[in-house]
Amino acid sequence: MAAAHARWSALLEMLTRDGRIEVEAAATELAVSTATIRRDLDELSRQNMVTRTHGGAVINAIAYDLPLRYKAARNAPEKERIAQSAAGMVKAGAVVGLNGGTTTTEVARALAARTDLTESGNDTSFTVVTNALNIANELVVRRHVKLVVTGGVARPASYELIGPLATELLAEITLDQVFLGVDAIDVTHGATARHEGEASINRALARRAQQVVVVADSTKLAQRAFARICPVEDVHVLVTDKGAPTELTKPFSAAGVKVVRA
Repeated sequence: MAAAHARWSALLEMLTRDGRIEVEAAATELAVSTATIRRDLDELSRQNMVTRTHGGAVINAIAYDLPLRYKAARNAPEKERIAQSAAGMVKAGAVVGLNGGTTTTEVARALAARTDLTESGNDTSFTVVTNALNIANELVVRRHVKLVVTGGVARPASYELIGPLATELLAEITLDQVFLGVDAIDVTHGATARHEGEASINRALARRAQQVVVVADSTKLAQRAFARICPVEDVHVLVTDKGAPTELTKPFSAAGVKVVRA
């Protein structure tokens, strides 16, 4: 069974890398038989992780809810540039909110690498408030970062803590900025998430911040997901990749959102 789990992980990594896989190519890459790959893909399909096609499999809407590690490779260069640009907005001593997601994880890493944020006389450079366990895990060893983690129930797909225990803590604090990773954003529906529990905690983060910054690569623009985080009127800045078409970014500018291309 351990070997099977290793193959399933490898197949999911291939799917996030390429968007689709063919049985024969996957069998060659993993050095197993085509029959084994077919059985593996059938099993992943039964788990609603992939959609089977003739001769292979593709990522479907369910793939957006894959565990975070399987999504990290998608649009990685764009997300890194977005993160660097977003992290550059933070000033020394700021209190920053971060929700879960691949792009906000990159923002956290970019912030941790900044050595210019220390205020005179302070041991810590800035404060990070997050509901993301993976971000907390990376920042807890950074002595110059004051880390505050919300309570809540852990959601394995995103490593986010959700529920009333998380939102109750946020009602007691204020944030200078919040950097929100989203599943989709458009002018009509605002920033949205696929899971209502994540949308709720993300909305609470946005309400406690003086500035709301959405970090989203161009594949998220002019799209909508199930649950609204906040209307576009509540978004101050949208940081996206430089490849975002003008027809996708222009409506945000017209709505009063500052658009930054990284």
